[in-house]
Amino acid sequence: MINIRFIIKMLGLMFLLETFFMLMATGVAFLYKGDDFYPFLISTGIIFGSGLLFYLIGRKADEYNAGRREGMLTVALTWVLFSFFGMLPFYLGGYVDNITDAYFETISGFTTTGSSILTDIEAMPHGILFWRSLTQWQGGIGIIVFTVALMPIFGGGAAQLFDAETPGITHERFRPRVTQVAKRLSGVYIFLTLIVIGLLWAGPMDLFDAVNHGLTTIATGGYSTKNASIGHWHSAYIEYTVIIFMFIGATNITLIYFLLNRQPKKFFADEELRWFFFFVLAIALVVTAWLLITSVFTDLGTSFRQALFQVVTLITTCGFATENYISWGPFFWFIALILMFICGCAGSTSGGLKMGRFVILTKNLFNEFKKQTHPHAVIPVRMNGHVISGEIVHRVLAFVFAYITLIVVSCLVLALDGMPFEDTIGAAISAIGNIGPGLGAEGPVGNYANVPDISKWFLSFLMLTGRLEIFTVLTILIPGFWKQ
Repeated sequence: MINIRFIIKMLGLMFLLETFFMLMATGVAFLYKGDDFYPFLISTGIIFGSGLLFYLIGRKADEYNAGRREGMLTVALTWVLFSFFGMLPFYLGGYVDNITDAYFETISGFTTTGSSILTDIEAMPHGILFWRSLTQWQGGIGIIVFTVALMPIFGGGAAQLFDAETPGITHERFRPRVTQVAKRLSGVYIFLTLIVIGLLWAGPMDLFDAVNHGLTTIATGGYSTKNASIGHWHSAYIEYTVIIFMFIGATNITLIYFLLNRQPKKFFADEELRWFFFFVLAIALVVTAWLLITSVFTDLGTSFRQALFQVVTLITTCGFATENYISWGPFFWFIALILMFICGCAGSTSGGLKMGRFVILTKNLFNEFKKQTHPHAVIPVRMNGHVISGEIVHRVLAFVFAYITLIVVSCLVLALDGMPFEDTIGAAISAIGNIGPGLGAEGPVGNYANVPDISKWFLSFLMLTGRLEIFTVLTILIPGFWKQ
């Protein structure tokens, strides 16, 4: 049977840990003398009390009788319940007047999606703005480290979940214990966050805006403190800084650790990273040419910067905006959908299919062409000079099939709820890939305020499913998961 008491204990520990982050937002609200101080104080008390209660209920749990099912349930429930507690300041303070919108805004933060229902972000108090950014920062580190650092008691379970998220092709166990790996990766994440905050503060941003955008840039989340997002500053310096760190955020964080640990060869030799870099560069050049040909911009420098920014913000699933790319025409919409589908590297803070899987699919496809003329040849798929096992290739194919099927089914569900055709496609791909902006009314200058409530709950489910790499959530919904 599933070890329920153990799950309750772990949830209690997670809630107690989250109390610390909620206190940070409470401190910001107090510092700026905002009217959000008491809603945060009440919310902090609720999550602390819930955490203490859960821990006391599960304190005598059998910690050695827990495996993958307990791990998957704990991860999924933590994200769901974190979003419930995280929405309390929005709702209790009256900044969002209904539970549906408050939950949507919060789970969009924790999953680093960045879809928002707020129509006037700048009207929000400082504590609320900081809390939005902090949820995304937690979500960014969570997808890489959460299952490894905070659940070492699962033994092989945490490692198996980590391997399932980065399917054995782009990450390397550079320490014997997964907890040691997690500590080093979290250290890299914090270091990069501090660097980008400092660089943004050195530009036209003040410290508060720099902190908020630093948190959401490295997490590839995309929440901003301004209605116009990054476009508010009209600064090439800010835009290029954000471009660089969005790209870094979408890079396998293990490779960044190697680079910082004076092992640059492993960084530059990684095949997935090279594909990612040249793919971004090639698409950016194509879009630059398109913008010049269609006279959207008249000079090369502006065209390249805006093209590169939109390409990077979409492929990294960050969702920041400097221009309304919806006005760029159907050609770019199609490119945007491709970028939203492929996304960043495995082992990064970005969502989506991941470049590593795309590389495996591409190589496997070319191998199939070769086998048409040499049917008896054994042609393995290779990554970084190593043969990828047939099991991993099959797992990638299964993931892609599930990913595409989920998009198709999601479009049908959203259309059934009355969303326009263009909006359904953009919203479904955006939610599953954790991108944020979509097409149509949910584009870079729009929001999700007018989306029907049922669709908001469904999109919330898609955000969670995409953030946990699809199989974790869908497996829980299968009846066989609950059998002894």
